[in-house]
Amino acid sequence: MAYPRNLLAPDEKVVVDAHTHWKALVLPVIVAVLAIAAGVTAFVWTDGAAIGTAARTTILIVVAVVLVAAVAWWAVAPYIRWATTHFVVTDRRVIYRTGVFTKSGIDIPLVRINSVQFRHGFVDRMFKAGTLIIESASDDPLEFEDIPHVEKVHARLYHEVDDSLSRDEDEPLAPTPGLQRRGEGRPARRGNQGAAPAPGATDASSPASASSPEAEASPSPETPREGDRPA
Repeated sequence: MAYPRNLLAPDEKVVVDAHTHWKALVLPVIVAVLAIAAGVTAFVWTDGAAIGTAARTTILIVVAVVLVAAVAWWAVAPYIRWATTHFVVTDRRVIYRTGVFTKSGIDIPLVRINSVQFRHGFVDRMFKAGTLIIESASDDPLEFEDIPHVEKVHARLYHEVDDSLSRDEDEPLAPTPGLQRRGEGRPARRGNQGAAPAPGATDASSPASASSPEAEASPSPETPREGDRPA
């Protein structure tokens, strides 16, 4: 049973989707086989024994109740717990969910993961399983047991953490509200306003260039008339 995709964020991609290793089902399978064998043995024994019908029925009922309780406790419950336990790695986080009636889970963002380790003993190496240890930024290290192909999951998770940190560093920083860039909000300059005048050029609007009344009122040198010329 895969992890429900409708519980993921938009555009979130699943990299690893796994239950705990199937070796967790070895004991439930053994219990189920022994229970079936005990039930068959009890039926055959009571059928050949010289006992009354009422006693035979009572014995079979007691044996059936005991076997059903044993199978439910040591076989069915572990299987349901295994089927509802999910270890998922996406391109954004690590997801762990477990439980039937009382569900529990944890999400670890990839950008908060500091280190990823794995551990497996001799028996775990035979089954290609192990314990994955994730150390986040502020919490104690978390151990996830019976992860199948733990070495491959460890390598894949490490690459995803590295890619997530690279994407986080490449994203541009958003501008801080209230801060204004240099030059923003100022009125634009029109034309060459404020530019220094070229050498030799005069500004028509400057007082120095305007003709003063005195200059206009000063007479120009008179040209002598013919009668005033010397002989």
